[in-house]
Amino acid sequence: MRKLFTSESVTEGHPDKVCDRISDAVLDAVLAKDSEGRVACETCCTTDTVFIAGEITSKVDVDIEGIARRVLRDIGYTGGASGFDADTCKVMVSVHKQSPDIAMGTSDMVGGAGDQGMMFGYACNETPELMPLPIMLAHKMAYKLAQTRRDGTIPFILPDGKTQVTVEYEGDGKPRRIDTIVISTQHTDGSLPMLMHPLVENVITPVLQEARQHLPWLDIDTYDLYINPTGRFVQGGPAADTGLTGRKIIVDTYGGYAPHGGGAFSGKDPTKVDRSAAYMARYIAKNIVDAGICSRCQVQLAYAIGVAEPVSVRIDTFGGADEEKLVKAVQQCFGLTPRQIIEHFDLRRPIYEQTSAYGHFGCVTGIVPPWEKTNMDEQLWKAYCQE
Repeated sequence: MRKLFTSESVTEGHPDKVCDRISDAVLDAVLAKDSEGRVACETCCTTDTVFIAGEITSKVDVDIEGIARRVLRDIGYTGGASGFDADTCKVMVSVHKQSPDIAMGTSDMVGGAGDQGMMFGYACNETPELMPLPIMLAHKMAYKLAQTRRDGTIPFILPDGKTQVTVEYEGDGKPRRIDTIVISTQHTDGSLPMLMHPLVENVITPVLQEARQHLPWLDIDTYDLYINPTGRFVQGGPAADTGLTGRKIIVDTYGGYAPHGGGAFSGKDPTKVDRSAAYMARYIAKNIVDAGICSRCQVQLAYAIGVAEPVSVRIDTFGGADEEKLVKAVQQCFGLTPRQIIEHFDLRRPIYEQTSAYGHFGCVTGIVPPWEKTNMDEQLWKAYCQE
């Protein structure tokens, strides 16, 4: 039976991703000077305006306005055809301290979770990164799109952009062919007729050829292609659409291939389990698959605010392993309290701005965060076999 699955990604210049990056840059600035700082930073950007709000409790002050302007500049919003200017836009800041009702349950002495909720992690053997193929292809194309803009390979594209990839699967769940690719990229006025060939040559083809190295049977030659299907994408970025922190949670995770607990990542310090426990769930799932225990794995962790241990741990191997044994092995090998997760990954460091685009999982940019390592596979395998 022919089954299709589609995932999308966006570039760093997409308005929502602009906001994610500003929020994470503020978090990094606090952690660089105060590793115990508590941050929940939200950003909104729209025409000529950036608004930053949230809760920050720290021993230091950081130049939030300056950080926002630096991020916009780094992305490429420096006026002109981009439609947004880092140096002249309005930046408004409204932050206050974390609620003492939350702080009393999440202090280092108590070590409780910063909120209730459930977090999911997923891994599968479709790609070398142990990620679903559609989201990895979409991320890699989005990243290539940004690279070609930055290095001048395609000089007439601008910061805002989106990619989308549809993969056809066989009945046994194996990816068989690339069915459809969509790329929408902001471009200079009058350049649309010149986009097709350079995008195929410099963005699409290299990514698909790399995929075929891992999946030699994959059909990468018969896909449908849509480039800026509306016919024009000159006005883009915050000048065209309002952006918000945390509005690309499916792009940030598994492209819809696995459930999502609903909590966003960016702008949150690691006491917020929306972020840190989602990283741990991915780490567990990836090590399970890397250990050869199963070919795909989904992990759910759930927490209550102010309580250290998770209220539930669930693992689904889709029939690939003894899940009861596996839960016991995971609880034996991994510390799952917020404090243990923070210490295991050394999360009180300024490492978050680099995660704000192209997914928090899969290492598209070449930077390998600690939750993407597979250094627990042997230990996990031994614990599983002993149960």
